[in-house]
Amino acid sequence: MQRTIRRDELRKMVPLADSTIYEMERRGEFPKRFSLTTRCVVWDLAEVEAWLAARRAASQQTGASAPGPDVRKRRTRPVKTAAVT
Repeated sequence: MQRTIRRDELRKMVPLADSTIYEMERRGEFPKRFSLTTRCVVWDLAEVEAWLAARRAASQQTGASAPGPDVRKRRTRPVKTAAVT
């Protein structure tokens, strides 16, 4: 039987902001949610657990942490450049 999880349970498993999860879904880097009803979206628990296991394995293989954000892609605040005097 396939088990699904709702947003509140997903947040407990994956400590990322909703906007980060949605952006990763859009890029194909996170399991996609699907609608049960017009007001209820869920994720497949097996897919989320597989994603977590893959992230853990990749982290252990490289021994490095996840890459930092690309600050050049910020939409609201541009990166400050050093003042030339």
